[in-house]
Amino acid sequence: MSVTSREVHLVARPSGEPVPADFALVETALPDPGPGQVLVRNDWISVDPYMRGRMNDAESYVAPYRLDEAMEGGAVGTVIASGDDAVPVGASVLHSLGWRDHALLPAGAFRVVDTAAAPAQAYLNALGMIGFTAYVGLTEIAPVREGDVVFVSGAAGAVGSLAGQIARRLGASRVVGSAGGPEKKRRLVEEFGYDAAIDYREGRLEEQLALAAPDGIDVYFDNVGGDHLRAAIAAARTHGRIALCGAISQYNATGPVPGPDNLFLAVGRRLSLRGFIVGDHAPLMGEYARRAAGWLAEGDLRAEETVVEGIDNAVTAFLDMMRGANTGKMLVRLPG
Repeated sequence: MSVTSREVHLVARPSGEPVPADFALVETALPDPGPGQVLVRNDWISVDPYMRGRMNDAESYVAPYRLDEAMEGGAVGTVIASGDDAVPVGASVLHSLGWRDHALLPAGAFRVVDTAAAPAQAYLNALGMIGFTAYVGLTEIAPVREGDVVFVSGAAGAVGSLAGQIARRLGASRVVGSAGGPEKKRRLVEEFGYDAAIDYREGRLEEQLALAAPDGIDVYFDNVGGDHLRAAIAAARTHGRIALCGAISQYNATGPVPGPDNLFLAVGRRLSLRGFIVGDHAPLMGEYARRAAGWLAEGDLRAEETVVEGIDNAVTAFLDMMRGANTGKMLVRLPG
């Protein structure tokens, strides 16, 4: 059952903000699956900020994308042909060959998921690496303790929108989020359970944070870097903890980016600043999956999505996500 698949290739390494010309949509033929392999029609693919780093030819924690080859990313799809007796046609699988409408997956490169228990796309959101990233940051890296005040930047994004809710489940007494624009600011409080929200586009970030958390913060979950990290350090209480998850404000920079100029405060206040890669914490995934499934079932965890249709629009979805056009997880839905 060979098929023709369309896949997105990186054809030029971006300088600064990526543009559509850096990508190409290419057709390729996929053969029938061999022993242990499955042929999958992708139903949902994920676009994520970390992918911007993979577009650079630079050493990092994950290999860069190769030019003129299909990019990779999280995806959930339906098996349409199988060479694995344990995986029937019609099964839903989670894998990392996104950015294409069909994928030929070798044995060990996919995991069957239960779409009766949760929608397929949930495994790219709250039940996948997005939710797990928030959980690891708030339990292992900058542990939330009962009564803590927690600040989250990028709070309307995929990880941030879940991080605030998870912080509350872990015992935070007050949760403050930062996002861009009045509509996102409103949704943080009215829909995602934040106690207070900051619109960073209004400026005066440190003043806004001081008003939202007048007694300071205990935990900061950083998705943005730059001025947000500086503001968090300024607001941190003694023995405050900071989880360095991302720095999306710097991903398109073409030169050195200044760091916070108030790091000296970390000494007197005995702050802990720790970066992390979620893949290093895989043994915790089972624990998180059980807790997250319970929170979702009880209505205590809202997993927001922004959905774009079609592989033709995958690049647009990525570029829009990098500009902050999404609320919650940015996903691309492919026709069945």
